[in-house]
Amino acid sequence: MRSPRQMTMPHSKYLRLIEVCKGFPAMPTAVVHPCDSAALEGAIGAAKLGLIEPILVGPEARIREVAAKAGIDLTPYRIVDVPHSHAAAEKAVELVLLGEAEALMKGSLHTDELMGAVVQREGGLRTARRISHCFVMDVPGYEQALIISDAAINIQPTLEDKMHIVQNAIDLAHALAFPEVRVAILSAMETVNPKVQSTIEAAALCKMADRKQITGAVLDGPLALDNAISLDAAAIKKIDSPVAGQANVLIVPDLEAGNMLAKSLSFMAGADAAGIVLGARVPIILTSRADSELCRMASCAVAVLVARARRETLNKALT
Repeated sequence: MRSPRQMTMPHSKYLRLIEVCKGFPAMPTAVVHPCDSAALEGAIGAAKLGLIEPILVGPEARIREVAAKAGIDLTPYRIVDVPHSHAAAEKAVELVLLGEAEALMKGSLHTDELMGAVVQREGGLRTARRISHCFVMDVPGYEQALIISDAAINIQPTLEDKMHIVQNAIDLAHALAFPEVRVAILSAMETVNPKVQSTIEAAALCKMADRKQITGAVLDGPLALDNAISLDAAAIKKIDSPVAGQANVLIVPDLEAGNMLAKSLSFMAGADAAGIVLGARVPIILTSRADSELCRMASCAVAVLVARARRETLNKALT
């Protein structure tokens, strides 16, 4: 097996991901309240690459004003006029329920406002799964893409929540065509310590995988970050595991740990971070104002592959 620490060119994984998606039909996507230049340019940029077919949902006058200042021609794109961001979130969810959109893309509104419309019990996009967020990280010093979850939605997830978080991340890895999915359940140590709750939950999640309550991957945990991603560190600690040293999915104990891990990789290791929300009826492209254009395009590409995998699963279920 090639070492996951083998150096790769910056952005190479994202560029390959975007290139793969160019061969697929553009995905109808409700872009929620694209009322600043970053949000609108991101949606239109993804459209020009053929990744999405944007439906711009928000106050039409404001969208056109932003487009005029940015020199964007909106002629090819559908605009759904609503008065404000709250209405935009509700209308975008309605477009999904009507079958007119296969994904949502966050614009210039708060994440809580968008997710509030998604998770409402009447007319929302809930499924039996817990909704969770995944970063798909392109780390220059790591050979493979790295999924980190959950760093944006679930603040202090319970063990049951983590079961869904893990399964969502595994399903994402399969949608991205990972040859093998190796999940590390992270903690501060690699041994079970009754005084450290995250180690107990890590062990329970691994046993759930043994009992097929979690499927589609090999799990190990608890693992500290070093022995999850470094073969040398795993060897020093004498950890004999198919995951240790070569994990491609990292499950963090809580949102704070995940947020700090993802941002450390971004700002100290030069990593790119594409964001996607899973567990709803459609993928939700969750971008940040600080995201680069490449990260926005990669987030759209990830959603395209998730939606494609979802369609294939539904087709198999119907045949």
